[in-house]
Amino acid sequence: MSLAFATIRQLKEKLKNKEISPKELLDYFIKRFEKYDPKIGSALEVFNTDSILEKSNKNGSLYAIPGLIKDNICQKDRITSCGSKILENFRATYDATVIETLKAEGAFLVGRANMDEFAMGTSNEYVAFKKVVNPWDNSRVPGGSSGGSAAAVAAGLVPWALGSETGGSVRLPSAFCNLVGLKPTYGRVSRYGLIAYCSSFDQIGVFARNVYDNALIFSLISGQDRRDSTSLNVPKKDYTQNLDGELKPGLTIGIIEDALDAKGMDSEVKELVNNAIKEYEKMGVKIKRVKFPTLDYSLSVYAILTRAEAASNLARFDGVRYGFRDKGAKTLAQMYSKTRQNGFGAEVRLRIMVGNYVLSTGHAEDFYVNAHKVRQLMVKQAKELFSDVDLLLLPTQVMSAFKFGTFTDPLHMDLQDYCTAFVNIIGVPAISIPCGFTKNNLPVGLQLVGPHLSEDLIFQTAYAYEQNMPWHTMHPKELD
Repeated sequence: MSLAFATIRQLKEKLKNKEISPKELLDYFIKRFEKYDPKIGSALEVFNTDSILEKSNKNGSLYAIPGLIKDNICQKDRITSCGSKILENFRATYDATVIETLKAEGAFLVGRANMDEFAMGTSNEYVAFKKVVNPWDNSRVPGGSSGGSAAAVAAGLVPWALGSETGGSVRLPSAFCNLVGLKPTYGRVSRYGLIAYCSSFDQIGVFARNVYDNALIFSLISGQDRRDSTSLNVPKKDYTQNLDGELKPGLTIGIIEDALDAKGMDSEVKELVNNAIKEYEKMGVKIKRVKFPTLDYSLSVYAILTRAEAASNLARFDGVRYGFRDKGAKTLAQMYSKTRQNGFGAEVRLRIMVGNYVLSTGHAEDFYVNAHKVRQLMVKQAKELFSDVDLLLLPTQVMSAFKFGTFTDPLHMDLQDYCTAFVNIIGVPAISIPCGFTKNNLPVGLQLVGPHLSEDLIFQTAYAYEQNMPWHTMHPKELD
């Protein structure tokens, strides 16, 4: 068995049996970063071995299991740049709640994952420092904005990673890279220490190569946090307990026809998702075709609300308190404008400007207020759907991973989130799991979406499919 693509359970067993020591395991993965990551670009920084060892609890349940953290999640005394020059030298003064938890559980947090700047992107092309490539085809994108986290797990550089989701930034890279990616119920994982993009959408999510490992990490990081007023008062639980390959008796899955038959849906993606639906039918699942009438409005709602909140959240990066400050300015106004002009990339500046526009006098009613009304309508329609089915199923992606530079129009890039953004709008959980490969050997993913706090059922249903399929066991052969 290759350590590079071993599961967390397998690595824990080897550590328990003393077949390998914690330091030897860490050294193994650090060397893989040194060998492969100069080409892949998944990490903005890999930490010093001694500093990793000293920050982990030896008695934790995840002791010595390496993971990579998206660079918008604060790690105390480490740089947290959000992939942006404006925070290039900013060192976090505290740990995010998820980082506190993972350190207490003994995880080896090996570095900072590359990302689209301030999590604004679908392809990981909106980067300030270096691009991330897809380990399955280096001429193609890994998906964004959590592309570094996804690429590292897909390349066997770590067995798990954390990302963040605003409109599909865990699920889409998972689909592009043949991974299992979870976007939890809004409020199930504390956002304390996650640098905000869009506070009412953002949620920390998990990357792994199989459902069990994903459920294991999620079980550790989920839970209420008094420092995050939006976190839910729900007890922690072990989401791996019901992963036995069995399905809920009488399980009904709704197939969102609006997504599967959407204009622009790639024929190979549609075929592979339909094959997965047939597999579920063979397993005894009742399949029901459903409509989600407001789905076509989701990208507009997403674009308006996320940009509005981004304009507010990113106003704090002004050169006064922390981060980059333009030294050439002669007045306070110049310092503000030059700092933001030279510190933020073009995509971030564009989203801030759009956000200020939709919030401005004379336009807020037409854009921001109406978008909130449609959001409420989407929540209502989703509740109606879940009164009739247990889960929803749809593709994660409209096409397989595309080549760098394919989309120069931001609107066409935004369309990549067609199947994912509605989940963040309504705040429910969803998981992307591998469901096959195109003729060009590019991964394809499907989504299972459930009502609030249905992660247990989502994991159980995803695991049952996974156990009947070989997809999760496949990885890029040149990285063995």
